[in-house]
Amino acid sequence: MGVDGLDFAEIAGGVSPAFVETLYAKFKADPSSVEPGWRQWFDGLEGSMSGPSWSNPGWPLKDTDALTAALDPTQMEPAPKPARGGAASAPAPAASSADIARAANDSIRAMLLIRTYRVRGHLAANLDPLGLSKQDLPADLTPEYHGFTEADMDRPVFLGGNLGLEKASVREIVSILRRNYCGNVGLEYMHIADVEERRFLQERMEGQDKAIEFTPNGKKAILSKVIEAEQWEKFLGKKYVGTKRFGLDGGESMIPAMEAIIKYGGQYGVREIVYGMAHRGRLNMLANVMAKPFRVIFHEFAGGTANPEDVGGSGDVKYHLGTSTDREFDGINVHMSLVANPSHLEAVDPVVLGKVRAQQTNRNDLAKHEQVLPVLIHGDAAFAGQGIVWECLGFSGIRGYNTGGCIHFVINNQIGFTTSPQFARSSPYSSDVAKGVQAPIFHVNGDDPEAVTFACKMAIEFRQRFKRDIVIDMWCYRRFGHNEGDEPSFTQPLMYAKIRQHPGVSELYAKRLESEGVIDGGFASGHAAEFTDRLEAEFQSGATYKANKADWFG
Repeated sequence: MGVDGLDFAEIAGGVSPAFVETLYAKFKADPSSVEPGWRQWFDGLEGSMSGPSWSNPGWPLKDTDALTAALDPTQMEPAPKPARGGAASAPAPAASSADIARAANDSIRAMLLIRTYRVRGHLAANLDPLGLSKQDLPADLTPEYHGFTEADMDRPVFLGGNLGLEKASVREIVSILRRNYCGNVGLEYMHIADVEERRFLQERMEGQDKAIEFTPNGKKAILSKVIEAEQWEKFLGKKYVGTKRFGLDGGESMIPAMEAIIKYGGQYGVREIVYGMAHRGRLNMLANVMAKPFRVIFHEFAGGTANPEDVGGSGDVKYHLGTSTDREFDGINVHMSLVANPSHLEAVDPVVLGKVRAQQTNRNDLAKHEQVLPVLIHGDAAFAGQGIVWECLGFSGIRGYNTGGCIHFVINNQIGFTTSPQFARSSPYSSDVAKGVQAPIFHVNGDDPEAVTFACKMAIEFRQRFKRDIVIDMWCYRRFGHNEGDEPSFTQPLMYAKIRQHPGVSELYAKRLESEGVIDGGFASGHAAEFTDRLEAEFQSGATYKANKADWFG
């Protein structure tokens, strides 16, 4: 018996295994160096050991019946595996240390290549519809930079699940990365500190199965909105020749993108959207997104007012005015307001954010920031040049001011009035200011309406999940001058020589859908004619329109 009537084996079983191992090592070196109780216990432990089963002289059994012999692997003769030539195949040779080192080196270099595309792939993306901004492939995005030669391109490389693959050849890796990061969408996100935010974006962009996909009906809907945006500008240009309208010509992909924010925003819990924007594209936004009646806008072009005669007002120009409306998508109603803005670019930004904060208070939404969404539409020169943009970004994460994230949509027509980007800013992108608050940035080609719509779909999903700002930088062009009275060729002859030869967004997209078999040859022209007829009827109604109530919007 041991201490206090306990068996010593019970005491030994209750102490640390590491302690027992240390004590046993001392016992093996010098049995007298341990306590008598432990010495006796170790002696008994070794005495009970009978050795491994394979050292037992009675094992394996020599005499067994036929069934036992057939089931006992030790008594089976392995069947030879014939090779193609009929002879038994030789066992696979063990990998040499050189093979192992090469495989490890390949994997390390492949991972560095993947990371480089994540960080810098956007620099080689196809963003400029005019092709004036050369997006050459940086040297570090080539396999050669990372030590791969042509002889290595088809050798399998272990990836361990990256790109959704266990292994792939270098040629396959580069092909996937080019599709993911260097197509019509370029994503900047590796400057973000939060691992979950990076992983969220990475999982939606990266892999051999990742592609921008819309249903045939979805593609038709996108084309229809692009056609309507384009025909709206053409109709105004025909009816009001030389009148300032600050058209969206060249950036029509913004219209289906804004529709996507409403549609998918509603699915993610948004019930109110507050928009702010300058004059570029405002009339198109009012007509084709905010659903302001066409006849009212035509009435304003003719010198009329949207308010009744007994309501005073300054008579501001039509491309400064706002409105409010309700839109329904998939059975979900979303209230929207477009805040009025003066000609002072970006002055509306803090007004929009303050209104959103107030509406979140009214809706008891300050904790979740889920129901009320701010969307600010910028020009590229103003986004990079106006200090108020950074001031608003700086407030985006401060308690008491934050709105749960703002979607910033930049109409990047690559010119500020008459100034080229290289003479207006010191950074590669107009959106670089947003990196200061670690906002992800989607750079997207405005000639690809699907890509622009996809970026906005991603933006609303990111904002609703992480409650952070996000930027869509849509590269496009300005088909006419700063306003319709300017002749831009005087200051930008090369750009406007290119623009005059460049087909419109609807023409390019319609041809693409025809080649995919989504539409027939008459779909685009038929929808354009139908929409123009509708505008003509509204134009006639605008001549006799009289407002019966003021457009006080909330």
